[in-house]
Amino acid sequence: AMWDLLVIGGLGVDLRVRVPAIPLPAADSLTVPPIDLRIGNTGAGVALAAHALGLRTAIVDVLGADPAGDVVRAALGRTAVHAVLAEDPAGTRRSVNLVDPAGRRMSLYDPRPRQGPPPFRPAELAELVRDAAHVHLSIMDWTLDLLPTLRAGLADGARLSTDLHDWDGDNPYHRPFAQVADLVFVSAVRLGRPGRASVAAGLAPRTVAVTAGDAGATLHPGDGAAVPVPAAAPARAGRRHQRRRGRLRRRVRRRPLARRITHRRGGVRGAGGRGGLHPRRDGVSGRPAAARLSRRDRRVRSRRSHRR
Repeated sequence: AMWDLLVIGGLGVDLRVRVPAIPLPAADSLTVPPIDLRIGNTGAGVALAAHALGLRTAIVDVLGADPAGDVVRAALGRTAVHAVLAEDPAGTRRSVNLVDPAGRRMSLYDPRPRQGPPPFRPAELAELVRDAAHVHLSIMDWTLDLLPTLRAGLADGARLSTDLHDWDGDNPYHRPFAQVADLVFVSAVRLGRPGRASVAAGLAPRTVAVTAGDAGATLHPGDGAAVPVPAAAPARAGRRHQRRRGRLRRRVRRRPLARRITHRRGGVRGAGGRGGLHPRRDGVSGRPAAARLSRRDRRVRSRRSHRR
């Protein structure tokens, strides 16, 4: 396969605001730390994390001809992620993410609903899918009419996953995405304990991973007993983390599914540095841009600073 991972949909920008508490106290105004605008949303998180793990990654989606779209294009342009993009007159998706000191998040999501025909021809999308070992599908509106094409276009042995986010188990919008997938991720936040098992049973024989934040996740293989998956501790940055990412890349295909999810959660959580999946400062990784300079460039900078 040309691509280890093809991500379909889910590009946008995130405006991250660190707040003292969620919900916010009633007030006319609050002073907050510096507010970051950067590439974000679900598909960007998956693609950039996979790229940080060394996987050959491609993403296909729509963006607006607007400043938010320029932020996304620039961030992707600083990576080796292959981007296939179409212009959307509705504009670029965006989120305002309120984050409290404990790391809990509340997202105010502007989906920029798309009007009109699909932005990609079925044959064009099928060709991209055929060249991927794994396809991850974001629940974007423009993909709905193309779901049969996506499923039929998978190469032999390739798998398709999707993330239903905070699905309540009833909203009919999410179900077509689950029906074409082999692996389904869903948050436990709206399901409750009885609902988790019932959603997994309803989606069998698909594998369902129900995620619960710091409480870890539960893996429902579809043909066996549920498997608890503990939450992964954040990885420290530095050379040790770089070596670990190389090991993850080699091992991820050889492990059973429960172990694969554990490794990916740990590797991905550390892939973006302290800020998680999303890029920091340079739009690519958790390191400032200067940290990514070659040794020669650092020596040149050092000599110049001494001359001053």
